[in-house]
Amino acid sequence: MKKRVASTSTESSKLDRKTIEKNRRIHMKSLCDQLSSLIPPNLKPAKSKLMLGQRDQLDLAARYIKHMNERIEKLKRQKEQVMSNNDDRKMFNNNVESKLPIVELRDLGSSIEVMLVSGLNKTFMLYEVISVLEEEGAEVVTASFSTVGDKIFYVVHAQVKISRVGVETTRAYNRLQEFIAPPEIWPEDV
Repeated sequence: MKKRVASTSTESSKLDRKTIEKNRRIHMKSLCDQLSSLIPPNLKPAKSKLMLGQRDQLDLAARYIKHMNERIEKLKRQKEQVMSNNDDRKMFNNNVESKLPIVELRDLGSSIEVMLVSGLNKTFMLYEVISVLEEEGAEVVTASFSTVGDKIFYVVHAQVKISRVGVETTRAYNRLQEFIAPPEIWPEDV
């Protein structure tokens, strides 16, 4: 009788091990199928070819993971580069902001283009700029402005009133400079 009990317990432990091993294989197959489903379809072989074996699926998944890790590293480097460029741009913008307002005058022969850049807190009256140009012999054709971030950009196009006389652009530029940044706020060494 003891042999039969021992034999039954040995058989039951064999069955338990077989069941455990079967469940482990089913679980591993399920995990491999899950992993395979995460691989994009364009990386899998065409349906006309034979289905990949489990080992081939694992190899494909490993290559895909390696590819994605390389892509992540590349994107991180690009992000760092963009962020450092943004820091440089912010530094440039801060330097420009400290030099505002800016006046630029272009002599285009029979016409003049005046560009002014100011900060939101360093504004001036556009009609005064137009008055300076008209007093110097130019007739304003168009004037426009736009706000970008914390800067205001003004563009004034003017034509010469009397083509024989013309416009003294240097004098107009100096008057605009004085108007935009009066001499009393200029640094002492200028």
